[in-house]
Amino acid sequence: MAQLSRESLFQRVFSDPKNYPYGFSRSGDFSISESKALSQYGCLIAALLDGRIEPECDEDNSLLAVAKGEKDPSNVAEKAWSKYDKRIHRPKLGNIYGSRPSSQSNDDDLTEDSDLEIELDD
Repeated sequence: MAQLSRESLFQRVFSDPKNYPYGFSRSGDFSISESKALSQYGCLIAALLDGRIEPECDEDNSLLAVAKGEKDPSNVAEKAWSKYDKRIHRPKLGNIYGSRPSSQSNDDDLTEDSDLEIELDD
């Protein structure tokens, strides 16, 4: 297996096809500078979080602290990562129409087996 280094991670372009299939810049969630910073620094931050590499400098320590939520973001890459992390971990919104499938309607309460008798006048 190839040894990961900080320089090799900067050469990789970070992408998340599951959450952002058309890329960060086309999602509308990020500005142009944030999407560029996320594409450039994303692999490095992900590797630092996973423990695949150790922090080598103060910048790496700062990126790791922001990614873990121990520090407020101070530069574009840190702000972009914290925004990305919030977006992918936000709770899924519920259905405003309830949990009943759309094929059922409110008229289903009155079925043929009900005790309701209808009298018709001739």
